[in-house]
Amino acid sequence: MNKKRILIFSLLYSPFVGGAEIAIKEITDRIDDIEFDMITLRLDKNLPQFERIGNVNVYRIGFSSNSPSMSDLVKYPLKLNKLLYPFLACYKASRLHKKNNYDGTWAMMAAFAGFGALFFKFWYPKVPYLLTLQEGDPIDFIKKKVRFIYPLFKKIFTKADRVQTLSTYLAGWARNMDFKGPLEIVPNAVNTAHFTQEYPEFELNELKQKLAKTFLQNKNVRSNIPYEECFRGKQVDDKYIITTSRLVLKNACDDVIKALKFLPENIKFIILGDGPDKKMLEDLVENEEVVNRVKFLGSIDHKEMPKYLKISDIFCRPSLSEGFGNSFVEAMAVGLPVIATQEGGIADFLFDAKRNPEQETTGWAVDARSPEQIAEAVRDILDNPEKTQRIVATAKKMALEKYDWNIIAEDMQEKVFNKLLRNPVSQ
Repeated sequence: MNKKRILIFSLLYSPFVGGAEIAIKEITDRIDDIEFDMITLRLDKNLPQFERIGNVNVYRIGFSSNSPSMSDLVKYPLKLNKLLYPFLACYKASRLHKKNNYDGTWAMMAAFAGFGALFFKFWYPKVPYLLTLQEGDPIDFIKKKVRFIYPLFKKIFTKADRVQTLSTYLAGWARNMDFKGPLEIVPNAVNTAHFTQEYPEFELNELKQKLAKTFLQNKNVRSNIPYEECFRGKQVDDKYIITTSRLVLKNACDDVIKALKFLPENIKFIILGDGPDKKMLEDLVENEEVVNRVKFLGSIDHKEMPKYLKISDIFCRPSLSEGFGNSFVEAMAVGLPVIATQEGGIADFLFDAKRNPEQETTGWAVDARSPEQIAEAVRDILDNPEKTQRIVATAKKMALEKYDWNIIAEDMQEKVFNKLLRNPVSQ
């Protein structure tokens, strides 16, 4: 019996990886009885126009340059790739369809990839079309960006045969965009084995010493500690708040920086990630006079991330919007107390003792744009170790039982792909 075949429309893929791209790989790697092809942007001329990655045949299209940096991607001519992708992808898809006779298409997010899938749907209306919503930006912001082509944008939703979303929040958006068909909420997940692994004590100590050196190399910091002792490692009373965030407005790292003035000087903030707001945040650190309490470590290899989480004390990302929020669940899987807002998809898994008394508590919820509440949550965590330990254990149990990729991949196959491929197209 021949395998069913699905064509994926994804603006980016390996090695340009974010949460959506990780989700595609983790899911497809665990599904053997469906053949997956993908059309994505090439960008780097060193990448082949075709290669097989895991269980996906990857076809790359568009302009490319030699080893472009992230800043190059938003400059011409590479900037044109996003605008051209829907047309180039549709053309490439039609050629592949004549050869492979696809049983379904899958658009990763309702943006440029969604337009590519929509145009293909116009040409081949009998091929079932699945739309996945992974968006993390505020819905109003997205609508504003597409206001000049809003009727066409809306068809990305209304022409879909099925929609899969990461959260209740995104499901509401799909219905608000007049999608009337079958909808499944299947969240993203984390590699729980990766984030629960144990490391030799010496490796963690080496990392603590490395961070202590960056925090304490200035003689004016913690002046009661002799300078030569600043390199011996994390001080006993130091507490590290950590975030793994793209440095953009919605992730609100600035609110954590502002919260430091309400907290003792032994509480430091570690930022893993990069992005366009880095300079603004560095200026804020200067203005808030917390230069010696905040460190920007840049992008860290995902393989190394559990180590940084394990030597930290609290995870905090007071997001202004989230489609889901893998980083929060990763921190829970490690065993860190989590401080977050309940914006967007976060509300599906972060339950606060006061705000969600009907649920088992899994974290500390704060209002958006409230550095004072962040500081209050930090103090509660540090002042009540027994309560914190109970909440952390509950959150970790939830992460392992609900948000493992093996569970999510099985749900995607049974609840989404099998139904997409089995049911006739109603459009």
